[in-house]
Amino acid sequence: MDLLQGIQSRTSALKLSAPGPSREHIEQIIRAGARAPDHGRLRPWRFIVLEGDARARLGNAMAQMLKAKVPDAQSAQLEAERGKALRAPVIIVVAAKIVKSKIPEIEQVTAVAAAVQNMFLAANALGYGAMWKTGGAAYDAGIKGMFGLAPEDHIVALLYLGTTSTPGPFVEAPASEVTRWL
Repeated sequence: MDLLQGIQSRTSALKLSAPGPSREHIEQIIRAGARAPDHGRLRPWRFIVLEGDARARLGNAMAQMLKAKVPDAQSAQLEAERGKALRAPVIIVVAAKIVKSKIPEIEQVTAVAAAVQNMFLAANALGYGAMWKTGGAAYDAGIKGMFGLAPEDHIVALLYLGTTSTPGPFVEAPASEVTRWL
């Protein structure tokens, strides 16, 4: 598939299942992310790969986070929160490790977002489905700390990867509606 066709046909999966990408494919996906544009060559991206029990640890931390924020959360709510980390065989936490420099923080975060898009397209090209998620876990200092990130760093994506079991709808994105020519 050529690049433009891959971009034009990209969708987010609604459900993912095993098998997930192999280690070789995960490394290719991460290398694609590391090729994103990066003002100042700061390489602010950090990639944390979660497989197997690491996903369950994240799920437990997510449930604990919910319980701390909503002390009267029902067990079904906590289980649903815990289950979010198990919705794909592989999760890559993609974060912006903020470097204090003349490069504004927003540019570092957007460089990481560009990395996520490259990774999403690489996963698609390799035949995998992907979901780009955040949610409360992405903003929680405790979850960030679990991944060696500081509170001021940003989790830009929980990139869920696996085999698409339920594809997402293809949504037309007509550029003409959001483009103005001067």
